[in-house]
Amino acid sequence: MPSSQTIATYLPYLRRYARALAGSQVSGDAYVAATLEALLEDPSVVSDAVPPRVALFQIFTRIWNSLTINGATDHTDNASSSDDRRLGHITPLPRQAFLLASLEGFSEEEAAQILTVDIATQRKLVEDAGREMASEIATSVLIIEDEELIAIDLEHLVTNLGHTTVGTACTHGQAVALARVKQPGLILADIQLADGSSGLDAVNELLDSFTVPVVFITAYPERFLTGERPEPAFLITKPFAPAMVSAVISQALFFQRNATRRKRTASA
Repeated sequence: MPSSQTIATYLPYLRRYARALAGSQVSGDAYVAATLEALLEDPSVVSDAVPPRVALFQIFTRIWNSLTINGATDHTDNASSSDDRRLGHITPLPRQAFLLASLEGFSEEEAAQILTVDIATQRKLVEDAGREMASEIATSVLIIEDEELIAIDLEHLVTNLGHTTVGTACTHGQAVALARVKQPGLILADIQLADGSSGLDAVNELLDSFTVPVVFITAYPERFLTGERPEPAFLITKPFAPAMVSAVISQALFFQRNATRRKRTASA
């Protein structure tokens, strides 16, 4: 069994992955807790022949996929639009394969090992996910980022994904003012801004006025994935790869659109 120190090193990243799959801090962390309990109850589930990080994600995946609800696609017939129906039909296993590769940076071999599939299947799952996620609804994006080059990179990335940008803010005040006028469909926010203000505080203020999915960006994810306070459900780590941005944005929009659809269905 890997040492507790080794497990602690990888735990923030497992929590990030769990939240991306589950769509919330509480639900994602519950699966991580179950993973740790399984590891403590039966250390033999981890083989010395498997790298500790891969082994940890393997255990999580077994638990996640053991529940029928996590393997089932949402086939709600009451979706109000074809776009909503497409979102509800994004397939669970391709989404896992896509996130393991693009968000967590596992190699094809490692991701296949985690999902207990062969490499050819892993590759096909990622391709399937890309096609399915490309069909998601385009939206408007507010970027809160004080580093100009990073802001430009993010603008290019979201544009290439089919979205539009409503603008870029580099301070708390600018973010709040711009969002209240434009009301974006998604916010990409750096947590710590250079002028000492906080993207996290700006977003919390905005969420008091309207509901919008938020993806946070930070160079220090371990500081915000401690389990000691309310934390971002969707997190991108600097430096980021385009595939990571695509994966996390897709997940944030997926959960937001499904939540909205269910709310409309419940009130109908």
